[in-house]
Amino acid sequence: MNEAPAQVSDNSEKFWLASYPSSVPPEIPALSYRSLGELFESCCVEYLPRVAFSSMGREMTYRELEVETRKVGAWLQAQGLEKGDRVAVMMPNVLQNPVVTYAILRAGFVVVNINPLYTPRELEHQLKDAGAKAIFVLENFAHTVQQVAAEVGLRHIVVTAMGDMLGMKGHVVNLVVRKVKKLVPAWTIPSAIPFKKVLTEGSHLPLKPVDIDSNDVAFLQYTGGTTGVSKGAALTHANLIANKMQISMWLEAAFENRPRPEVLTFVCALPLYHIFALTVNSLMGVAMGGHNILIANPRDIPAFVKELQKHKVHVFPGLNTLFNAMMNNADFGKIDFSSLILALGGGMAVQRPVAERWQALTGTAITEGYGLSETSPVATANRFDTQEFTGMIGLPLPSTEISIRDEDGKPLPLGEVGEICIRGPQVMAGYWQRPDETAKVMTEDGFFRSGDMGYMDERGYTKIVDRKKDMILVSGFNVYPNEVEEVAAMHPGVLECAAVGVPDPHSGEAVKLFVVKKDPALTEHDVREHCAANLTGYKRPRMIEFRNELPKSNVGKILRRELRG
Repeated sequence: MNEAPAQVSDNSEKFWLASYPSSVPPEIPALSYRSLGELFESCCVEYLPRVAFSSMGREMTYRELEVETRKVGAWLQAQGLEKGDRVAVMMPNVLQNPVVTYAILRAGFVVVNINPLYTPRELEHQLKDAGAKAIFVLENFAHTVQQVAAEVGLRHIVVTAMGDMLGMKGHVVNLVVRKVKKLVPAWTIPSAIPFKKVLTEGSHLPLKPVDIDSNDVAFLQYTGGTTGVSKGAALTHANLIANKMQISMWLEAAFENRPRPEVLTFVCALPLYHIFALTVNSLMGVAMGGHNILIANPRDIPAFVKELQKHKVHVFPGLNTLFNAMMNNADFGKIDFSSLILALGGGMAVQRPVAERWQALTGTAITEGYGLSETSPVATANRFDTQEFTGMIGLPLPSTEISIRDEDGKPLPLGEVGEICIRGPQVMAGYWQRPDETAKVMTEDGFFRSGDMGYMDERGYTKIVDRKKDMILVSGFNVYPNEVEEVAAMHPGVLECAAVGVPDPHSGEAVKLFVVKKDPALTEHDVREHCAANLTGYKRPRMIEFRNELPKSNVGKILRRELRG
């Protein structure tokens, strides 16, 4: 492999295939399904009696999942929505989430995933940009929808409660959530439709077949950009089916050293509105007839650890911050990890000390993968048949090419740092209604420019060394400095400001905001309060530093790199 030509990134020779596990082919076959709805229906028939999802002790089988999604899909069709209309889903990991998501897909519509912790400003932008006709929201976040409903043109607002799909136990759960924990702020939406009413009405309606092409859009996954304007990555049915197939083939290597369980049990602690959990947990779980344990609030580590003590789990996708927080819980040692086959690290870099401690405590290494919303998401992964933590993002998946390129888009020799560019069937169709932004990230020969800087070694493994973009990565979520700066600058006491990422032991990075005062009386508390009203939690500045001036280039551009030190 050391004899590889200097400019290997043109991919004339996929030399990394020599590093593949013997059980993994270089390419995926032709897609077996035209749509995710077709894939879902086939899996429900094949795995009818198995448990598909569980939440708070309530198990939902594939048979029930098929019935409930049919009701919701039929109800949506009866509201006059047309094929390709966008329907938003704004809820954490509760049973209603996969029910609504697969119902939207079966009915021929497009899923718009929304972080339920968004502020009204963020929610309004996303709903307007997507042109969403309907939204399903957990009542805990209905007050946010209420504040923007009149501005965004929603025709249908369906509100669900935490316990709506938990059977008799659901009444108790709703009482505790509303009255004891007081987690449901007051809201009033006169036109709101209760989720249970949707299920009742939908049970009397037919789900009409819809002719869906594999190149039709299935999801709009919103991500930021260098401009700070949130954009929707348009992911087609083909994109996600292909990525499901790529991961399935890569997964085969995991069973070379350990027996394959009859039913794979997945820990679903990452939010399903995030592309990592959407594909690796939900789509992969359903496609393999697996059981996903839904964790509604993984930040409640004691409750999370207690829940895991009840199960024998096989696949555990997570972030460095989650693995670390769990290990620092006193009861972590009570979890039985003897069945764990894969701990998958993504969303942010896994730190070696965390990986080594995890392996020592569980007996299983954390295997890192890499991808973005724009790549459905998985583009590379380390081998699943090894217990070695490499500190790298691994090899290109089947049918995937990685090219390391310079500023002019030319492939670089092995070992040289450049922009990581990705080509494969999982790469998005483009940014929703933003051909200008799409053109910025796609090369003439079909590679997606990731904005991440790295190099490839002689085995075909890639290492990320830095980010080209000024993006800040907080616990796996993208924070774009321009958005934070724009919000902060809205405060009348702020003259100018700049946001940068600084290392943080818990979240990988945190936002630090540098501010030049316009009003001498401006305080740190004033800035924090203003940001809290306009930015969701992970985007808010953790640190604020006041300065008399900010470093600038000769044309007046603020130099963030100097502020990072």
